[in-house]
Amino acid sequence: MQVQVHADDSIQGGDSLAQWAQEEINTRLARLKDYVQRVEVYLTGVDALKSTGGPGKRCVLETRANGRPPIAVNAEAEKVHEAFAVAVDKLLRAVDTDLGKLKDKNGRESVRGVEDPAVG
Repeated sequence: MQVQVHADDSIQGGDSLAQWAQEEINTRLARLKDYVQRVEVYLTGVDALKSTGGPGKRCVLETRANGRPPIAVNAEAEKVHEAFAVAVDKLLRAVDTDLGKLKDKNGRESVRGVEDPAVG
């Protein structure tokens, strides 16, 4: 699984932050490594949080999965690691939901996840 980390100038940490984010993504999404090809992490500062009104950090995670449309989630918090943790939890739920759409209620492959050979 390829992990790319992008951070704006308001985020401190540089290479060590990128290394930490890559390790966390690889650990938390390890069970999805056959499904997820790439995860892009975008870390930015925000002027005002919706909850407190003070400055904060935003983490946006976008994943590219095999033969599926991209999935993106975001989270805001006062600290980078808090926003990152919430975003990873959201991403796990979103990917699980997407995987669930590929199977019917009996665990068989759904027609939604299979391309029509007559169309090709």
